[in-house]
Amino acid sequence: MARKQDLVVIGGGPGGLVVASVAAQLGLKVTLIEQAAQLGGDCLHSGCVPSKTLIDTARAVHATRLGVQAGLLSAMPEVDFGMAIDRVNHVVQRIQQHDDPERFRGYGCDVRFGKAVFINPHEVVVDEEIISARRFVIATGSRPAIPPVFGLEEAGFDTNETIFRRRTLPQHLAVIGGGPVGAELAQAFARLGSKVTVVEMADRLLTVAEPDASAALQQAFEREGITVHTGAELATVRRDGDSRQLQLADQRTIECDRVLVAGGRRPVVHGLGLEEAGVEFSNSGIRVDRRLRTTQSHIYAVGDVCGPYRFTHMAEYQAGIALANIVFRVPRKTDYRVVPWAVYTDPEVAAVGLTQAEAEAQGIRYDVARFPMADVDRAITDNAESGFASILVSRGRVLGATLVGAHAGELIHELALAMQLNARVKAITELVHAYPTYAQIHRRALNSSRAHLLQSRKLRMLVWLLQRLLP
Repeated sequence: MARKQDLVVIGGGPGGLVVASVAAQLGLKVTLIEQAAQLGGDCLHSGCVPSKTLIDTARAVHATRLGVQAGLLSAMPEVDFGMAIDRVNHVVQRIQQHDDPERFRGYGCDVRFGKAVFINPHEVVVDEEIISARRFVIATGSRPAIPPVFGLEEAGFDTNETIFRRRTLPQHLAVIGGGPVGAELAQAFARLGSKVTVVEMADRLLTVAEPDASAALQQAFEREGITVHTGAELATVRRDGDSRQLQLADQRTIECDRVLVAGGRRPVVHGLGLEEAGVEFSNSGIRVDRRLRTTQSHIYAVGDVCGPYRFTHMAEYQAGIALANIVFRVPRKTDYRVVPWAVYTDPEVAAVGLTQAEAEAQGIRYDVARFPMADVDRAITDNAESGFASILVSRGRVLGATLVGAHAGELIHELALAMQLNARVKAITELVHAYPTYAQIHRRALNSSRAHLLQSRKLRMLVWLLQRLLP
C-alpha cells in the first residue's frame, strides 16, 4: 500500500524547504525527500554560503596586504589556507542548524533522505517505499555544467562542489568561466595568494551585466594581477604530474596546478522519472507556466530546475507562488519584472530591471542617469572609489539599474523597491539620505541627470519673472 500524503516535495534546497515547512505548519501531510545526506542544498554547502565566507576572508587578507604596501604594517603574515577552509566549514555548520531535519519534523514534516523517482503521475518511490500525493513540488536544483573539452576529465578539475574541500592553496589556479561563480572565486583565490588566470569564451566577463560593468570588473582584476582571457575557447587539457597545461583554440597555453570549472549550471532533471510522470522537460529545465505548474497541473517546480533565474532568492520567491496555488488555491502568477541580483566581487556588481540593450530591443525610450562612485563622499573616505551608478529612467520611473562599487548588492534594493512600487524618480530624489552614505549615489545620479535644466532659458526666465512680480 502506498503512503498517502497531501504534498510531496522533492529537493531540500531553499525552495523545497520553504514549501515543505510552511505547508506542514499549515496542517498538510507533507513528505520532504532529499537525495543528499543533509538539507540546505547547493547554496548552503557549496554555493552562496561558503563562497561568501571565503570572499570575506580573502578581503581581510587583501586589506592586510594593502596595509603593508602603504607602510602601515611591517610585514605580511603567512596565509593559512587550511584555517580559511576551517572558517568556511564553521559558518556552514552554524547556518546548517536552521536546516536541521528535526526542526522540520517538529513542524510535522516527514523528512526522508534518498532518491525520489516518479513511477506514475501520482506516485514516487524512495528506498523501495511508494508514496502517493495529491500535489508534488520538484525542487531538485542544478549542478555545475562541465564543458566537453578533450582531456579535462583525465586531467582532473574542481567545481564549486569540490573546491571548498581543498586544504592547500593552488600556486596557479585556472578558472574556466568568467560568470558570477568564476569571477568571485577567481578574485578570492588571487587575494589569498594564488596566481589566477580566467578563461572566458564570451567577449567579456559577466555577460549578464552591462558592458561597462564588465569592463570595470576586468580592470579591477587586472590591477590585482589576475590574468583575463576573453573570447577564449578551451581546446584541450593535459596533465603531467601535478601540472596541467590548458591549450586554447588560438594556440595560447596556460600552465597551472589546479583547474576550477565555473562555466554555468545545468538543472537536475534526469533520473527523476519525469517521463513516467508525464512532465515535459529538456536539458534547460522543466517547463512550467506562470503559476509554476508543469505539464501535469498537480505537479509544480520551483528554483533552478525550472528557472528562468538561478538565484537562491528566486527559489524562495517561487516557493511562495507555488504555496499560494497549492495551499490556498489562489491563482497567483510569477512576475519577473523586478529581480535584483549581485556578484560579490570587489567592486561588487548589482543590477535590477532592464539593461540598455533589452530596453532598446523592446523599443522603449529611456534616459540614463549616471554618477561615479569616486564623487561619493563616503566612498572617498573609505578608499572605495571604483564604480558607478547607471540608472535607466523612462517616463519618470526607474526602468532598470546597474551599480558597480562597494556594497552594490545592498544598495540595489532602494532602486528595486522604487520599481516594485512603480514610484516616480522624485520619490528617490526627494528622500532625505543620511550623510555620508553610499546610498547617496542614487539621489546624486538622478539629480545630476537633470542638472542641465537649471541652465535652461525657460526656467531662468520663470525665476526672473517670479522674483520681480511676486512680493
